[in-house]
Amino acid sequence: MVNYLQHIPSMKALAALTLSIGRFHSSSAFSAYRALRVAPLGGNHFQNGFSLSSSTTTVIMSMSSSAKRVLVPIADDSEEIETTCITDTLTRFGAEVVVASVKSGGELLCKMSRGVKIMADISIDEATGQEWDLVALPGGMPGAEHLRDSAALISILEKQHAAGKAYAAICASPAIVLASKGLLGEGATCYPAPGLTQLMSSPVANDVVVQGNVITSKGPGTSLKFAIALGEHLYGPDKAKVIADQMLL
Repeated sequence: MVNYLQHIPSMKALAALTLSIGRFHSSSAFSAYRALRVAPLGGNHFQNGFSLSSSTTTVIMSMSSSAKRVLVPIADDSEEIETTCITDTLTRFGAEVVVASVKSGGELLCKMSRGVKIMADISIDEATGQEWDLVALPGGMPGAEHLRDSAALISILEKQHAAGKAYAAICASPAIVLASKGLLGEGATCYPAPGLTQLMSSPVANDVVVQGNVITSKGPGTSLKFAIALGEHLYGPDKAKVIADQMLL
């Protein structure tokens, strides 16, 4: 039997953090946990009115040193199934997943395509200048158009492309965002609607397409396959099989 807890790398740090809650100036344990999940590398998110003991900081820093950093940009009308599949699944792999809002003025709360509200961790401006192992875009309309129109996000994607680092998109985003900005080659996939496929060069009907460091997928129904493919790219096929088995895929 698989020991599921061994695949949750944050549990030891979370336990140490819980023991230290009484020393925090933060008003709630949730705030402390959110800071741990969002920014375990010790960035400015830890400067939110509380302090960590040196022993707790050591645990968190050693844990995060091997974690892959994943940026998931969202906007109003982004697709919520795709967003949550990416964030949930890659967290299971052990990645540090950071959700960034592209809304103007640094607003973090986004109303997704079916009305679900998601609070981003940071603004897209805060994500610029940071290093990411993967940038993964959910789809949804007009959410994908909002992502396309974010100069900060396009700058991040262009940096990923220039550095040969991974980026990915699903649903409308391969066509609306990546193809429109010259960041997608032939043979990728997207949501199979004529208005989208005509924007791409030789699109294919595969559920998920991996082309080196660029990964694309079709839509909500292929979200878990997409997310597992992202995890496999970051952590390898053996880890991907473990996570897929746990999720009954």
